[in-house]
Amino acid sequence: MTDIFVKGGPIPPRRRRAQLNWLLTVLPAFPLVLLVLRLWYLSRQDLPTMLLLVQYISPLGMISALFITLIWTVPAAILVLRALGGILLVSAPADAGRSLLAVTALRMPDWVVLLATMLAAFTWQLRLLPVLGMLIVSILGATATLRFRTERWLMLWITVGVPVFTGLLVLIFVWPGIVTALHAGETTTALMLGVPPLLGPLLTGPVPAWSARLVTHWPAVAAALVAPLAIGIIFLRAPVLPDSAVEVGPAGSAPHIVRGQLISVDDTSTTMLQSDGAVVFIPNDEVRSKTLCPQPVRPPDSVVSVRGWRVEESALSWIAPTHRDDTVDPRCLGRPLNPS
Repeated sequence: MTDIFVKGGPIPPRRRRAQLNWLLTVLPAFPLVLLVLRLWYLSRQDLPTMLLLVQYISPLGMISALFITLIWTVPAAILVLRALGGILLVSAPADAGRSLLAVTALRMPDWVVLLATMLAAFTWQLRLLPVLGMLIVSILGATATLRFRTERWLMLWITVGVPVFTGLLVLIFVWPGIVTALHAGETTTALMLGVPPLLGPLLTGPVPAWSARLVTHWPAVAAALVAPLAIGIIFLRAPVLPDSAVEVGPAGSAPHIVRGQLISVDDTSTTMLQSDGAVVFIPNDEVRSKTLCPQPVRPPDSVVSVRGWRVEESALSWIAPTHRDDTVDPRCLGRPLNPS
């Protein structure tokens, strides 16, 4: 099946190529805009400071920070697009050919969905994993409806049996967390854990044709409009320079501490960016010592855990080794290393 032929005709090939060209133009430009805005935000909207940061900050470091911060958004976009497009395809096939959402979902390879599912399973927080299960059963149901319409028992198993069985397993696993969340007054967490397994069986088949575009196309448009703003806000707060503390003072005098983000170290001076956006050039012969300061550990957003797994943690945070300092370097607190 290579195209969708509909009552009013599919999207004309020329128009479809034009839409795709615009999309391919915007997608590579969006990360570049994020990187520029991050430097602009970091420099406190001061152009000379921004140009200094551009000169010394490694593009690889910026891209790494962007990737680590926003890696969870990639599977979210792929899976939501495939799920909404699949529902539109099976609900209103006569109008689906005029929707770029449906055409994109139809032509999305299965291996892309599989990789997105695996990435989401590792990078999404535990409280979002029931939503992942809901998206997976919805995609399976829509795909079965499109490909196995003559296999009645197979369709019944995929569109009804699998969603019910999967939802039951998810509910059994997260039930202790739902109970804890309700007792702790965290209604939102309880809903995020308990509602998606119940909705999965309802999203595997068609919806009324008159409401198909309302429940699929417009939520996708709204998400496409809100997602860049949300992603930008998240990335603007991501660290891109090492937070450091430098002990400064000429020989024979009491040192003082300069806290900030380390920009560069050359033959003559050490360049630091302070929290107020001021750039400080410290002569190297006055630098007594320096150290990296760990990021402050955020208090947990929720007290809820599911079978020992905190709801704000991802599977990757369990697997990947983490570095935690038990003691805080006094220089990171603004005190000399060896006070006299």
